[in-house]
Parts: sequence; structure tokens; C-alpha cells
Amino acid sequence: MSSSEAETPLSNSDHILFDMPVSNNGARVRAILYYKQLSQQQVEIISPMKLGGLKSDEFLALSPQGLMPALTIQKEHDSGMTHLSESDTIARYLLAEYSSTGPSFQPDNPRSNQICRWHDVYLTTIQGCLYKPASRFPIGDYADRKSAISAFQKQLKTIEGFMSDDGMYLCGDEVSLADASLFPTCIFANYMLPKFDDSQTPLPPKLNTWFDNLRTNDSVFSKIYKEIMDTLVTSWEEKNHRWDSIWLAGQRDEAPGTIFDKIVAKEIPATIVKEDEHILAFKDISPQAPAHVLVIPKDRNGLTNLRKASAEHTDILGRLLVAGAEIANDTELGFGDGARFVINDGDDGGQEVYHVHLHVLGGRKLGPMC
Repeated sequence: MSSSEAETPLSNSDHILFDMPVSNNGARVRAILYYKQLSQQQVEIISPMKLGGLKSDEFLALSPQGLMPALTIQKEHDSGMTHLSESDTIARYLLAEYSSTGPSFQPDNPRSNQICRWHDVYLTTIQGCLYKPASRFPIGDYADRKSAISAFQKQLKTIEGFMSDDGMYLCGDEVSLADASLFPTCIFANYMLPKFDDSQTPLPPKLNTWFDNLRTNDSVFSKIYKEIMDTLVTSWEEKNHRWDSIWLAGQRDEAPGTIFDKIVAKEIPATIVKEDEHILAFKDISPQAPAHVLVIPKDRNGLTNLRKASAEHTDILGRLLVAGAEIANDTELGFGDGARFVINDGDDGGQEVYHVHLHVLGGRKLGPMC
């Protein structure tokens, strides 16, 4: 942004909401603006691109995490605040500021607050698993996409349990902040989850009924739905082909199963020396040293060979090495002073089973590598 642009106010409105249509968190705030029919003078929506983008110094001064939405307060306010970040904070500020206009959104309803809090802590923190590239992992507490998606679906079911059994909205007959918060995220879930598994309805049954009802019969939420979907379809999908390179959506493990899958399933016997939720270690049936153990991930998850690894595999590869180290310290398995750790890759690397595995060899002094 040039110095002349910086000196010219972007707007003379009371507030500027920096947001874009695809932002599901910003849509929470936009729903409030639309429901309360606030004028452009009261709140004007402007793209963060007008400040140079989400990572520009100007936008980061408003939202230190570089996330939408952000709000500038351009009129004098009793709090002395001149800007706010985070959608829940902005939403509650606007609900208080314009409490006499339109619906209240029930800011003190415990059911609404429970859903909002659960949504913000357990859903939005991991929603990136639905659309972010492998380079952005880990996401939240989850090291890989499969576990993050599973957790996301679990949290949707938990939120379903907080819903009222009566009325059109999450808390009954009156719209609440819970509806404004959850509906945009359910747009993401409804559109994106089938890209990873189209065998089941993306939303739990009660949530799905609520979602369909709002997008069909509530004019504000229909508008929010169109705003988000227009960008998801035309920009993310058709123009940028976002999901083509994303693991479990455009990219999947279509290689045939191996003998290791049968060992994991206990269909073939093996001398197992270590096992947990993630890895399995067993003695090699054709040992190349007095002590020779193979360590494998239970879920191949695309790792037919090591060259297929991405940031999504960082956790499991670390677990293989840690398990290998523990095994190499086990003298009862025949290991002595050290071990050799080998991962063969591809035909040139001598790989025989296309399910990535770590060889741990020891029990004697091993010669130099060829």
C-alpha cells in the first residue's frame, strides 16, 4: 500500500469489518450484520487485500495472527479500543453495540455459549485438515490428515448432542450466536468431507436437518451459504484445483495390499516384539544379522516407500525411529553395542515389500555398507 493510500481513509463508516466471502469465521459476524440490517455507515465490509493482504503489516497490526475477520472501531468508544480480532470477540462487541436492533442472538444463553465455545476450541482449530496442503501439518493436536478428519467428525457429533430438540434453530425457535457460528463451518464440512469419504452423509443426522432447514428457509443463512459456496466452487475448486494434490481427496493410496497388512490383521503369524496403536515390530523371517527386527506403521497411509513421505508423515516416521531405538537397546532380543537402522526404497534400494519399514539389525559388529 502506497503512502498516499495510507493517508486516505478506507472508509468513513463507524466500523470496518475486514473480511472475505469465503471466511467461515467472518461469516459469523456477517450473519449478525445481515440479520440486524446494519447500514454501511454502521459497519462496512472491506477485503483485507485493501491493506495489502493477510500478512501485510497493516493487517497484522489489527489481527496479529493474520486471520480474518478483523474490525476497526472508527468512532470514539468508551473502551478506548480501536480494533478487535477473532470472530467471537467481534460478534459479541457488535451484539452489545447494536443490542436494540434486530434479534439479540441470545448472547447469555448457556446452550448457545456451549456450542460456540465447543466450535471455537475443537472445530475451527482443526478445520484446516479439510483443505490445507500437507506442508501445513501438524494441525492442532493431529499429526496427519486422517486422524484430524476423524476428530473433526467426532466433534460435530458432540455438538449435535448440545442441540435443542425443538425449533428451527440450535437453541429452539430463536436464532442464536450458536447458529451464526456453526452454520458457516458446516458449509465447509458439507462440501469438503465427501471429498475424503463420500460413503456417508457428512453431517450427523440432527445437524444435517438443521443445516438443510437454514440454508433453504432462512434468507440470511441462504445468503451466507451462497457467499461461501461461490468462492469454494469457482475459486478453490474450478480455478485452483485445491483438492487435486491433497492426500485422501485427490491423492489416495491405491497400491495393492502387502503381506504386512496381513501381519497387522493377525492373519499371518509373526514373532511380535513391540506393538502399540501406531506401529508393529516383529522379527524378520530371513534375518541378515543375529538380531533383525522390522518396524512398520500399522496404517500404511500412502507410505508404500519412503519417497512418498510428506509433512503429514512426520509423526509416524518419528515413531518408527523411536521404536527402533528402543528395540536396539533390548539385549534380550540379541542386540549389543549398537545397531544398524536401514530403510530400503524402491527397486534400486532393494525394497521387497511396498509398505515402508525400518530394519533394525545388530547382535554382532556389522561390516561397512556397500
